[in-house]
Amino acid sequence: NGMMHVILAEGLHDADFIAARTSGIEEVRKVMANYSPENVEAITGVAKEQIIEAARLYGKADRAALFYGMGLAQHVHGTDNVAGLANLALLTGNVGKAGTGVNGIGKHSNGPGAGDMGCSPTAYPAGQAVSNAKVIEKFEKAWGVSLSGKPGLSQSDMLLGTSNIKGLYIVGANPLRSSPNLTNTREVLNAMDFIVVQDMFLNETAEMVADVVLPASSFAEKDGTYTSSYRLVQRVRKIIDPIGDSRPDWEIHCELSRRMGYEMNYASPKEIMEEIASLTPSYGGISYDRLEDGGLRMPCPTKEHPGTEFLWGETFKTDTGKGKFFPAEYQPPAESADEEYPFLLTTGKELYHFHTGACTRESKPLPKLASEDLLELNPADAKELGIGNCERVKVRSRRGTIDIAVQITEKVPKGTLFSTFHSSEINVLTNDSYDSVCKVPELKLCAVTIEKAE
Repeated sequence: NGMMHVILAEGLHDADFIAARTSGIEEVRKVMANYSPENVEAITGVAKEQIIEAARLYGKADRAALFYGMGLAQHVHGTDNVAGLANLALLTGNVGKAGTGVNGIGKHSNGPGAGDMGCSPTAYPAGQAVSNAKVIEKFEKAWGVSLSGKPGLSQSDMLLGTSNIKGLYIVGANPLRSSPNLTNTREVLNAMDFIVVQDMFLNETAEMVADVVLPASSFAEKDGTYTSSYRLVQRVRKIIDPIGDSRPDWEIHCELSRRMGYEMNYASPKEIMEEIASLTPSYGGISYDRLEDGGLRMPCPTKEHPGTEFLWGETFKTDTGKGKFFPAEYQPPAESADEEYPFLLTTGKELYHFHTGACTRESKPLPKLASEDLLELNPADAKELGIGNCERVKVRSRRGTIDIAVQITEKVPKGTLFSTFHSSEINVLTNDSYDSVCKVPELKLCAVTIEKAE
């Protein structure tokens, strides 16, 4: 918002693009009037001079692209955070042409592909709404089943608060490390009647709560496709046979479905790709034959289509075809530092481990490079608390307490703590308040206190 205030004040916005291709600019002007660089500095701690410099760099660029990590969405106002980036791109015309756009970078290499295949409680593949009667009819005819038009449950619906879920099938996830307020998550999972975990390794969730573990194989042991963050669909080819009793995920799902009374008769991933193309318009022109010598960018609706270099070149996917501004006022986090909990804890990843470490901790060299999670602490805070480097401390939030070693570093500002989460239960501390729209919890911010471990 602060950058948009400067861009509007200095006339760096793209007036022609705004007039021709957007709606809602007047509301933007009203809201942004409250976000002078001075006001934003007071809220964020970012110097007003830097806000102005960033606004000018972005506003004056011929083409500028925005890239954001998933942490941006992991706040109670995560939807507004991402909408703010979209507003910034619309304001400057940095969308609908090459080298621009708002680009999310997921934590998994095939995350966009999972989304495109319907790993969402509200959509069938490629965003086809579960509530759309024509979509329902199409999939019912293809699959020979009767489908509900009711959206499913989000992960937050299933694992946070009081859940009525009696059974859970967990594929490629480790919620007993990745979920916020782990004590509550553990209680919810323990109260369930039956849990299946399907994964490559015996992660904490599989070990602690699973009734059945189905061993899945890695990318190197199966055929399939990956869809990248920039929509490039590429082949991945099996180079070794599945190890031990492990199987490719599609084979596990097909066999389980058959035993439950519904035949899923696919001979290979190639056949599955053919069905995807027949039911998913944006993948309509993608086949293994076309992917043999390289990738294709979806949307690729027909067999003759070359793939789409960039999105929204002429129109947006809205009822009017215009890009809509969604100006948002600043919201404070669910928790702020106070006398009892004077520090703000944030978490993230580091170079040597991926997410909860379920795969990377099985590597021999990587744990030697980063054996355990460390709590990063500013030198001024360490001196004030009398805590030395590598000392162990107790960190406490409103939800729980953990024991962890300290790393003193200037990388974190005074009053802020940072830790990775590949080897510890740091998420015992984190907040399970969540965004009301996307229901993503506020994993990136909670109030804590620290003291020396006894």
